[in-house]
Parts: sequence; C-alpha cells; structure tokens
Amino acid sequence: MHKVTDPIHDPVVNVRSALTAAGAEDTVQTFEEKVPTAAAAAAVLGCEVAAITNSLIFELDGEPLLILASGAARVDTGLVADQLGSAKIRRAKADFVLEHTGQEVGGVAPVGHPRKIRTLLDVSLVAHPVLWAGAGDHNSMFSISYEELKTITNAEELQVR
Repeated sequence: MHKVTDPIHDPVVNVRSALTAAGAEDTVQTFEEKVPTAAAAAAVLGCEVAAITNSLIFELDGEPLLILASGAARVDTGLVADQLGSAKIRRAKADFVLEHTGQEVGGVAPVGHPRKIRTLLDVSLVAHPVLWAGAGDHNSMFSISYEELKTITNAEELQVR
C-alpha cells in the first residue's frame, strides 16, 4: 500500500501517467511482496532474470545517466565510458537517484521522472519478447517490448556489458 496519496508525489502514478502519455499501455502490476532486485522480480513474475530490465542511475560528469540493463549481468562502466567518450561513470548515490528520478533505489522505473534523463538501452535485452521493468516503487513492475521501451525512453542502444 502506498502511504503517499498525492498523485504528484506518488511515483507509481507518475510512471502510469508517463506510459500512457507516451502512447504505451499501462501494464503496471503491484505485488504484495517487494521486488527490489532482478532475482526477486523474476521469481514473482515467473520469467528469466535476463528479461528483467534494471533501471540504474549513474553519474556522468555530474549529470544523471539512466542505463536500462538486463538483470542477468552487471554494467561494465569502463566499457560504457569508452563508448561515450567519457573519462568516468560511477554508480549514483541513493540521494542523487531520488533527486533526479523521484524514485528510490530498487524501484526506479525507466519513465516517470521529473525531467528527461539521458538513457542507454542494453542491446542484450532485444532477445526477450517481453521485458519487465520497475514501476516506481519496490512492489510494482510493468511489462513492455524492447522496441516500445526504446521508443518511450528515447534510449540510445549500447552494449553495456
């Protein structure tokens, strides 16, 4: 149950609104149990961990960078930095994530943020006809295709591992 009732501050409501505003279907599901990790989400959804799309916030030159990565592997920040022509990318701290997404670590969604965040999409996710992504809190997920996720996030496709 959400303790926040003001829709402006309810991250799941923001994700639902962002999905429909982008022309995507609202496929958000909220579960009794928390699904803050790819493994936990896959267990609840009955899918492969590789089909879980982690929404990971990194800091790139002081700005947020959202990497939508398969739950099956870790992002290689050196590889990503090289491809982007940047010296360093580092995993963002929890307060930085909350400030830029309005969502807590473990529940970050690909959409529904206060401002547009530069987004990279892990090309390995294309292998899955249905992807699952966080929907703004620790109990909610939504399903989407790779192409639709790429479209609604305006993501750059990149090898991230």
